[in-house]
Amino acid sequence: MTNERFLTLADVADVLNISASQTYALVRSGDLQGIQIGGRNQWRVERSKLEEYIDRAYRRTEAALDEAPESFAELDG
Repeated sequence: MTNERFLTLADVADVLNISASQTYALVRSGDLQGIQIGGRNQWRVERSKLEEYIDRAYRRTEAALDEAPESFAELDG
């Protein structure tokens, strides 16, 4: 992947190691901010928006671990 400003949904899926349909669901729901451009309204995600999404995911995970650490500790054992 290049260091271009905008990523395709396939590029985002590769970065997050998820399916293309999961990536599409993220942008359609607004969880991951994207734009539609071009005559065919193709989705693109700005690299900085992807990084913001990842940062928010880390914060959500940390908050969930703080709230219920015993349930996550069972997964490690």
